[in-house]
Amino acid sequence: MAQVVAVANQKGGVAKTTTAQSLGMALAERGRRVLLIDLDPQACLTYSLGLDPDSLESSLHDVVVRRSKMADVCQPVASMDGLFVVPATIDLAGAEVHLLSRTGREHVLERALEPVLDDYDYVLIDCPPSLGVLTINGLTAARWLLVPMQCEMLSQRGVGQLLETVEDVRNFANSSLEVLGVVPTMYDGRTRHSRQVLGEIEDRYGLRVLEPPVPKSVRFAEAPELGRSIIQHAPDSPGARAYRELAGEIEALLQLP
Repeated sequence: MAQVVAVANQKGGVAKTTTAQSLGMALAERGRRVLLIDLDPQACLTYSLGLDPDSLESSLHDVVVRRSKMADVCQPVASMDGLFVVPATIDLAGAEVHLLSRTGREHVLERALEPVLDDYDYVLIDCPPSLGVLTINGLTAARWLLVPMQCEMLSQRGVGQLLETVEDVRNFANSSLEVLGVVPTMYDGRTRHSRQVLGEIEDRYGLRVLEPPVPKSVRFAEAPELGRSIIQHAPDSPGARAYRELAGEIEALLQLP
């Protein structure tokens, strides 16, 4: 059965989608079957994988409103064997409103995922940059949480609010949810500020910091336009190497056979 990992941080611009995509690619490179779920109505993950959200016939929205099953909207990612995606469209914003009137609304994604969990080794859920009902669905469906965090003080401050939400989810919807760790992103080891923020994460929040930190690079900005991840666009770059190492660390922590 798949290990289900939510990638979440309510602060935008912390490389959350980049982390979900790059780790998915890196795990698929290691021979794993990986399902990426785009839970964000902005559909950035969908676009970054080379799909046009405006031309899709079906998406996660159809699953949420019970029009389709998860297996029916899942698509293979053409550029990587073993990698699949459940895409998003802007319609998912309307599905969020629909969920508010549903009984057991926080469990909708969890229940939709259950029939396909045996088909994959990993499911990575790219959550929206908010703590709304869609993110709560992602956290309820997941066993593990990864928190991408830009190495700056304002980004660090938002982690506390996310952890409060995690505690609420544990108490009311998913007692098994655990924080796997923080993924430090946009790291510039030349600055004292980045080094200071990185050094304080574990002490302040008691969270595991996954290594290595992902360095800043223009390669990350170039890749989505090409429908590729940095793993493919710049495979020998420090950023690509960092995500490959992080994928290896995650596999070691989760001990998937």
